[in-house]
Amino acid sequence: MTLADIQTPPVAPHNTFTDPDAAVAKLEALYQEATQFLIAAFNDLAKGASPQGRYRAFYPEIRFVTTRFDKVDSRLSFGHVAEPGEYATTVTRPDLFRHYLRQQIALLMENHGMPVSIGPSATPIPLHFAMAGRGDVALPEGGEMALSLRDVFDVPDLDTTNDDIVNGDRVRNADGSLPLALFTAQRVDYSLARLAHYTATTPEHFQNHILFTNYQFYVDEFEAFAREMLRDPDSGYTAFVAPGDAVITQPDGVIPPLPRLPQMPTYHLKRAKGAGITLVNIGVGPSNAKTATDHIAVLRPHAWLMVGHCAGLRNSQALGDFVLAHAYLREDNVLDADLPVWVPIPALAEIQIALQDAVAQVTQLDGYGLKQIMRTGTVATIDNRNWELRDQSGPVQRLSQSRAIALDMESATIAANGFRFRVPYGTLLCVSDKPLHGELKLPGMASSFYKAQVARHLQIGIRAMELLRDMPLERIHSRKLRSFSETAFL
Repeated sequence: MTLADIQTPPVAPHNTFTDPDAAVAKLEALYQEATQFLIAAFNDLAKGASPQGRYRAFYPEIRFVTTRFDKVDSRLSFGHVAEPGEYATTVTRPDLFRHYLRQQIALLMENHGMPVSIGPSATPIPLHFAMAGRGDVALPEGGEMALSLRDVFDVPDLDTTNDDIVNGDRVRNADGSLPLALFTAQRVDYSLARLAHYTATTPEHFQNHILFTNYQFYVDEFEAFAREMLRDPDSGYTAFVAPGDAVITQPDGVIPPLPRLPQMPTYHLKRAKGAGITLVNIGVGPSNAKTATDHIAVLRPHAWLMVGHCAGLRNSQALGDFVLAHAYLREDNVLDADLPVWVPIPALAEIQIALQDAVAQVTQLDGYGLKQIMRTGTVATIDNRNWELRDQSGPVQRLSQSRAIALDMESATIAANGFRFRVPYGTLLCVSDKPLHGELKLPGMASSFYKAQVARHLQIGIRAMELLRDMPLERIHSRKLRSFSETAFL
């Protein structure tokens, strides 16, 4: 045989399914067979065997065909296709996405009364993705193997790993079918690998409700809250996971320190079916905010919120006041190529109400009393941490014209990527300085009020997520996030 010969596992036929559980089980069986074939071939070569050709296995796929314009519940933003046609998506890690896949397939069947077809796709699985996350195999480093992996296996191809579907740049797949989901299998695999790298936790631990922060204090508070929840047998929370996949299930569990933290330390307070809360410390800057949300989006979370520090722009604000973003001024620049700045980022009523209710519940203030400590309005996000040092006539005039009440370096990026990826988003910030009014972020300037508010800030974010968790999924995923012709899957 020559390297031009292609070795594949036995080709399975496509089968139709009317039972979503059986459909997901078939996806898992196909994926397991394909990845095991690649891993077995790699292990043989690593032991010195000669290649018997090029080794290739394929992602499983879901296909759905309808010839009717079915009338569906107009309140639903997902779970149905817009018009007759053939729809398809490749699938990776069906074990990880089991609940999500079962849910989305069931909705498609229910809304159209048609089966789905499951079988192998025409898209090869890159060896690196087939082996990702497996502790029993590892890619060699330093050229230990005599041959190039690229010669005998498929490797990641960034030409086909992109956001064309999400950005609306691709309306059809290569075979003429319409996209059934926002992300292809290769795009998902790429982000799963990146998540493990940036957060030092495996994707299995991520929960459906994501909090982003830019301040280490919130991490300390989150761990304290997690231990308190693990102490309460009625809390519903089952485990706490820290970077390095350190898992504790008891309130006094020991978390071994890592030699060095990852770029975006991430912590998970777990609950059944992913209904817990994940906290990501993205640090400072829109680039980190984009990186984190680019990859977390493939997990299809139910909501993500920014709870961090900001500069208050109004003299009437005090350090420690809260800011609930109703609009965003985007000067972060990192998403301009994917989402033009002329695209409005709307506030989502369900998220806004949950955040405002959470502030009221935690602070014991409501109605007009909330205005003592919280302002609603436009949050500006910029990419220059030292914007105060520039000629003030330009930035300050733009901020005033926009009616902005606060400024940070992450919130608009997280909201814009939530809009782009159809993930419900929101922002509640805490004023840490007032640079336009002589209160700079310097040691010793924090008041007791500010310190108390920061301590409550994370509690408010957690409470908002709990309120959203109790909301039906179809209410959280707003139609505001869906375009004219959308994929059926969330």
